[in-house]
Amino acid sequence: MSPNDGKKGRSPGRVWVFCEHSEGKPAQVSLDILGRSRELARSLDGEVVAVLLGYGVTDLSQELIYHGADEVLLGDSPMLQDYDTSLYCRVVADAEREYQPDILLMGATDIGRDLAPRIAARIGTGLTADCVALDIQQETGLLLQTKRGYDGKMTLTFVCPDRRPQMATVRPGVLPASPRDISRQGEIMPVSVSPAEEVCRVRLLRETKEAGRGTSLVDARVVLACGRGIGSLDNFRKLEELAESLGAAVAVTKEIVDAGWMSEAHMVGQTGKTVKPGLYIAFGLSGAIQHTCGMWDSGVIVAINKDPKAEIFQIADYGVVGDVDEVIPALVEEIRRIAQSSPCRRNVSP
Repeated sequence: MSPNDGKKGRSPGRVWVFCEHSEGKPAQVSLDILGRSRELARSLDGEVVAVLLGYGVTDLSQELIYHGADEVLLGDSPMLQDYDTSLYCRVVADAEREYQPDILLMGATDIGRDLAPRIAARIGTGLTADCVALDIQQETGLLLQTKRGYDGKMTLTFVCPDRRPQMATVRPGVLPASPRDISRQGEIMPVSVSPAEEVCRVRLLRETKEAGRGTSLVDARVVLACGRGIGSLDNFRKLEELAESLGAAVAVTKEIVDAGWMSEAHMVGQTGKTVKPGLYIAFGLSGAIQHTCGMWDSGVIVAINKDPKAEIFQIADYGVVGDVDEVIPALVEEIRRIAQSSPCRRNVSP
């Protein structure tokens, strides 16, 4: 059954993915969910539908098809140009009531965390937030929604047997990158957007983009992380310089954000991003689950802390018991020495 064929009734195996976008490009987490949804839909003998809302976004539809969508449910309207919680919630909820998908997935982003619970409440279904894995239970066809426990040492799997759609948000960075297949074809189905009935409590005055600071957390192969154990703003600046020398990204905890040293875009953890670089070096981090749940799957974890009993050492592959005041300058000096002696010399300015 296609969304526009006018038939009613639940659509077994139909997996919807709400797709975010920015600056004319789909969000990576949305593309990754599309890729995983192909596998889920295959287990259910179903189809994947990308839900795309915005203004001037029609051209993005084909890209979503390349990444796994069989159909794109497209809402392209001036009313949808700026994200508005109430309006977006109504459009998605109305479409869900009409076409009744079996599963609805979203990224655990700022928008996803705002929009998903409102949609779930409006249509009367459950929601599992911040999932790290999705699968299908073969015996029942139910969506297995897996997230980490608060202690970080276990995973919890949820099912929603009695309500539909089965809803979940997925943390960015936990799913494999979605392959792009330009041979794929699909349908684009327009969804009508009626004049807003909601009284908008928020009005967008302007957008201000933060100037780029170093390598993107999402793409970084090496991440240097710190919290309040970094000690001082001077030490933090040295860490940024060290990251620049290594081509690494800087990750921080909420304490650093609250201090105003870096924005939330660089925060890793329960209320921040999930990363899994090849190398993760933690400077002065205690190892609280609020942070470690966002970097658990990193390839190699190196912990530097002056407290030999710090929890971070329990998950680290390598540990250095030492003060960051001494370790950072030593690392900078060693990198300078290696760079100067290397036959493939490159400029390093720690």
